[in-house]
Amino acid sequence: MTRSTVFVHQDCRLALDQLRPHLIDGTKSLTLASLIQGIEAQAKPVNVAQVRHLSPFRYPGGKTWLVPQIRNWLNVAKRPVDVFVEPFAGGAMAGLTAASEGLAYSVALSEIDADVAAVWTLIFDGSEDEVAWLQGRILHFDVTLENVRSVISKEPRTLRDRAFRTIIKNRMQRGGIMAAGAGLVKAGEAGRGLRSRWYPETLARRIEMLRPLRDRISFQKCDAFQAIEQFSSNPRAFFFIDPPYTAAGKKAGSRLYEHSDIDHHKLFAVMAAIQGSALLTYDDTPEVRKLAAHYDFQVVSVPMKNTHHTIMSELVLLKS
Repeated sequence: MTRSTVFVHQDCRLALDQLRPHLIDGTKSLTLASLIQGIEAQAKPVNVAQVRHLSPFRYPGGKTWLVPQIRNWLNVAKRPVDVFVEPFAGGAMAGLTAASEGLAYSVALSEIDADVAAVWTLIFDGSEDEVAWLQGRILHFDVTLENVRSVISKEPRTLRDRAFRTIIKNRMQRGGIMAAGAGLVKAGEAGRGLRSRWYPETLARRIEMLRPLRDRISFQKCDAFQAIEQFSSNPRAFFFIDPPYTAAGKKAGSRLYEHSDIDHHKLFAVMAAIQGSALLTYDDTPEVRKLAAHYDFQVVSVPMKNTHHTIMSELVLLKS
C-alpha cells in the first residue's frame, strides 16, 4: 500500500470530501469513475425520440432523457442487480426499461397517487378480461370535448374505470398534468386540439407489451419511504429516486403532482443509509447541492431539454 498527499485549493475541498468514501473502496471507485465519465461525456441532451417508449403515460418531469445513463449505471455495476426499486414511479420509465432489457432480476415499482396506481395495478395485476376491456375502451373512445369532460367528471366505481379515466386525464390535460385544476389541451399539435395527444393504437400496444413483464415487475400503492424501507438492507438493491421537485421551495412539483409534499432532508438521510446503490435526480439548486455534500453523494450535471425545448441542467446524485 502506498500513501499519497494531494494538495487542493480550498474551493475544491467540498468536492474532495464528497469523493473520499469512494476512494477508500477500490471497486466502488472504479465503478463510480466509469459511470461519471459516461455521464460527463454526454455533452448534448439526449434525443428522447430515439429512446424506446414503454409507458402509456405522458408524464410531466418524465425521465426519458435519462434512460441511457440509467442503463449505463446498471451495466457498469460490479455486483448483480437483485432488485431495481422505483419508489416514485409515476410514468415508471426507468423501471420499465430495467425490466424489459433484463438489467435487473426484478423491478419493484410503487406510487402513492391512487389514479396512477390504478393503471399500474390493472396492467400488472389485472385479469386478461380487465386489460382487454381497458384496451377496447381506449381503441374505441370517440375524442370529443363533451366525451372527455364526461369521463373526467365522473367518479370511477371500479379499478378499470379509474384506470381509463386516468389515461384520459393524462392525455387530454395540458402537459400530461393530472393534479387538480389542470386545464384541457386547447390548440394542441398542428391545431388538432384534443386529438393531437390521443394515439389509441399506440397506447393499446404499449399495454400489451407490458403484460409479459408482470412476472418480473411488482407494483404496490404505497408511500415512497415505505417502499424504500423494504429493500434498504439489500446490498444488491438499486434505487432510482425521482421525487417531485419541491426542494428549496420549488413550485413545479406542487403544480404538477397531487402528492408533492416530500421531506427532502429525510429522503437524503434515508438514501444515505441504504446498503445498496442509488441514483437520484433533482433540480440544480444550492440547497440540493448542500444536501448532497452533507450526505456524501457524488454530483453530476446532465443536460436535458424542458417542455419548451430549452436546454437546462439537472443534477444526478450517485451513491455507490
